Amino acid sequence: MDLEQLHEFILSAKAASYVGDGQPVESCRSKSHDLAYSHGRFRYLDSYFGGSDFIGEEVVYEDELPVWGMNYYGTILQSEKITAAETGAMIKASLAPMYAAGRFLGGWKHELGELTYHDTSDGDLTHFTGYEWIERGGEKVYELFYHGGLIQ
Repeated sequence: MDLEQLHEFILSAKAASYVGDGQPVESCRSKSHDLAYSHGRFRYLDSYFGGSDFIGEEVVYEDELPVWGMNYYGTILQSEKITAAETGAMIKASLAPMYAAGRFLGGWKHELGELTYHDTSDGDLTHFTGYEWIERGGEKVYELFYHGGLIQ
């Protein structure tokens, strides 16, 4: 497998789906929210449940075989200090420049108004764990844990 080609596809898929306000596709599981993207031999599916507290999974298929995946769980920690809409807008505003910089794993910080987005991770495309959070006024108001890697 060409890891550089896979990396480029994942960046494109992530930028075009959630961050790019991609159109939902038919749910593959009862009550899931699904976003899809495809290009060439690759196909991407992001399927999640919930809203302000949510869990999901991203999978990349090459020639219809699953080759890469990521699981995630996010939650609003202080609903009196941030709404689900504010959280989503901050995540999109923070991830778009990260993807444009050619990366989707941690070591990223983005400030917008009184919100600060952080993302840290260990590992690389083949095997990783990560953590993202948003602070308002120095207090953590949202967090998400993620992990994934190659599927063989």
